[in-house]
Amino acid sequence: MEPHQPARRSQAVSAREDILGRLRAAPIAQAMALPDVAGWYHAQARNEDNTQRLARLRAALEAVRTEVHEVTSANWVSVLLSIAASKGLRHVLIGSDTPHGDELASCAPDGLAIVRYDRPIEAWRDQLFEGIDASLTLARAAVAETGSLILWPTPAEPRLMSLVPSLHFVLLEADTVHADLYATMLAEGWATGMPANVLLISGPSKTADIQQTLAYGAHGPRELVVLLRHPAGGAT
Repeated sequence: MEPHQPARRSQAVSAREDILGRLRAAPIAQAMALPDVAGWYHAQARNEDNTQRLARLRAALEAVRTEVHEVTSANWVSVLLSIAASKGLRHVLIGSDTPHGDELASCAPDGLAIVRYDRPIEAWRDQLFEGIDASLTLARAAVAETGSLILWPTPAEPRLMSLVPSLHFVLLEADTVHADLYATMLAEGWATGMPANVLLISGPSKTADIQQTLAYGAHGPRELVVLLRHPAGGAT
C-alpha cells in the first residue's frame, strides 16, 4: 500500500486546487438593492387621524372578544375597580414598582387584594398560578392595522404578568396608537434599542381543536380588558 499513498495525496491536492480555482474564478455577484420599505408603507398609508386610528384599533380588538373601555387619567382606576367588582375579582397583580400600579394600590377597596410582583418566581409559583385572578400592565404602544397591543416586559413587569392570570388589564395611552408596525418602530425608536422579548397581543388567549371549536384561556389569559386612556382634555 505504501507506494500508492503519494499518488492519493497528489489527487486530493489536485481536486482541492481545482475547486478553489473555480471558486476564485466565479464572478462576484452584485449586492441586491435594499427594498424601499419607507416608500411602500407611504404608498399604503391611510392618511387617517388619531381618532380614526383609535376607532380602527378598537374595532379590531373587540372583533376578537376584547373589552375596550375609554378612560382618562382621572377615572381609569375607578373604571378598573368597577370592572373588578362586576367580575368578582379577589386579587390584582401589579408590578413591583410602577406609577400605575401604585395608583391602583392606593385606591383599592378592602375586598380586593393588590399583590406586587416583587419576588423571584420560585418563591411564589403556586400562588401566582393558582391564587391570582387578574393582572395590570402598561402597554408600550399599539398597532391599529392589526389590533395589537405592544408590551415590553421589564423587571418591574415581567412577562408572566401578561401570561398567567385569567384576566389581563392593559393600560394603553391613546397617543401611543400607531397606524402600522413600521410606523410604530419609527415613532418608538426601535432601531436604537429594544428588549429581548417584545409581546404583541391581539386578544385573549384562544385555541381550537380539530373540530374548530374555540376555547379561551388555554395558553394565557381568558379575558383581555384594555383601558384606553386619553390625555387630559381628550375625547372619551
